[in-house]
Amino acid sequence: MRATITDHRSDVSVLHLCGELDADTASQLHATLADLLDRPVPRIVVDLTELKFCDSVGLSAFITSKQVIAARGGWLSFAGANPFLAQLMETVGLGRYFAIFPEVDDAIAAAQM
Repeated sequence: MRATITDHRSDVSVLHLCGELDADTASQLHATLADLLDRPVPRIVVDLTELKFCDSVGLSAFITSKQVIAARGGWLSFAGANPFLAQLMETVGLGRYFAIFPEVDDAIAAAQM
């Protein structure tokens, strides 16, 4: 898995994930999220457009970060999931905790409201 970050405006970061997120690569995601969570108010859009696979270990990194994000008044949302990932996120109930958008631009636009 490859993870890169781009900043949109001064307060929204987009975390682009590419490849496969699983037990072998989850530690990389944890490290990347830790850097983002160090920001005073973490506002993160996770771009899933190029993520081909994710298992429960990968998803747990997002769930465990929720408490820190909420405590700092921030948020995390997902965008661009392929049909497999969209179904997985629905099955595990991530939509109850995080906003899920069809496109990254939609998630960034929602942040401006």
